[in-house]
Amino acid sequence: MTYGTMAVDHEMRVDYAKLRKDRLRKAREQMEKDGVGAMLVYDPDNIRYITSTKVGEWSRDKLGRYALLPKGHEPILFEIGSAVPTKKLMTPWLKNENIRPARTDMRGTIPGGGAEAGIKEIYEILKDLGLEKEPVGVDVLTVPMMQAFMKFNMNIVDGQQTMLDAQTIKTDEELQLIEMSAAMVDGAYADIVEFCKPGVKENELVALMRYRLHELGAENVLNVNAISGDRAFPHPHDASDRIIRPGDLVFMDVVNDFNGYKTCYYRTFSCGEPTEQQKEIYQKCSDLVNAAIDRIKPGATTDQVAGCWPDWKEMGLDNKYEGLALQLGHGIGISHWSKPTITVGHSHENPVEIKKNMHFAVETYYGEEGNAARIEEQVIVTDDGCKVITKFPSDRLINCWDY
Repeated sequence: MTYGTMAVDHEMRVDYAKLRKDRLRKAREQMEKDGVGAMLVYDPDNIRYITSTKVGEWSRDKLGRYALLPKGHEPILFEIGSAVPTKKLMTPWLKNENIRPARTDMRGTIPGGGAEAGIKEIYEILKDLGLEKEPVGVDVLTVPMMQAFMKFNMNIVDGQQTMLDAQTIKTDEELQLIEMSAAMVDGAYADIVEFCKPGVKENELVALMRYRLHELGAENVLNVNAISGDRAFPHPHDASDRIIRPGDLVFMDVVNDFNGYKTCYYRTFSCGEPTEQQKEIYQKCSDLVNAAIDRIKPGATTDQVAGCWPDWKEMGLDNKYEGLALQLGHGIGISHWSKPTITVGHSHENPVEIKKNMHFAVETYYGEEGNAARIEEQVIVTDDGCKVITKFPSDRLINCWDY
């Protein structure tokens, strides 16, 4: 079910208080299952999952803020210093004494041993709690951080797996936010179809998509791809300033972000009446995505889903790694890419059971010289199958310029 995008006083829409509590509970449960004494996270999505806090996207790759979740204790947020007062005012679910300025080197840009100072503070907190000898799950590392962990003789384990596993099964509130995020892209694609015509550049489609999503309430738009004509085969995975021409196929990918929850949503259009070859290309791409969706249900495994796709040899590639991100399924939620993944190259050796309330983006690609199509659907696993939540029509190749 989708709701209005605003919180209101007269009805319960998304229960954000429950969302915060459930995410923290799930992180704690996975820590217990993995035997982790504390989680120390630097990835912004993991920080948000544990503390329900964020700052702007400018900080995403700086490692300038982090969070500590000690076993049996409340989370501690180490925030970019000048943002600490605001967090104390605006995040009452965190204790004020647990919101502290981060001691960081901003990924090596600030001299003076900031990374070691931050790790020393973490060690001292864990020692005060009697947890200094327990395994500490860390999701992101730099060389100076690793050296500091070694200096304090801390037992570091792979915390990224703990966080990914905690996030694999979505809560009801997470699924509501994911579907609302997808609904925004549904609407923005309608504007794209009306706007796309010869003489429009790929980057103009990108600009319109970003504008409309923000207008509809997006918190952020992490990525928009627009790829057209003979530039689409092989897949370049990036937009350009190419001018769209009559007869081009055009496909787009959209990673929207609504209150932290992402989309990954491809659609393909024809700029003019498609040729029979283009219709066949589109149909082959559509058959690949629908065959995978038909296999997604509780109890199925990721290798069974991947089994309906051609392997790297059938695609004429040199090895399985060259086929990554052509036929693909991946979990998606607060992180754009999460567990479980579905690929021909990896799922057969590492199958994962599919469970209710997992959420996947399933994307497929087919191209021939001069033309290519890309389709992606987002699906929520239900009691006996899956529900497609990406609603802009994909059952046929839509012509966006009628001449």
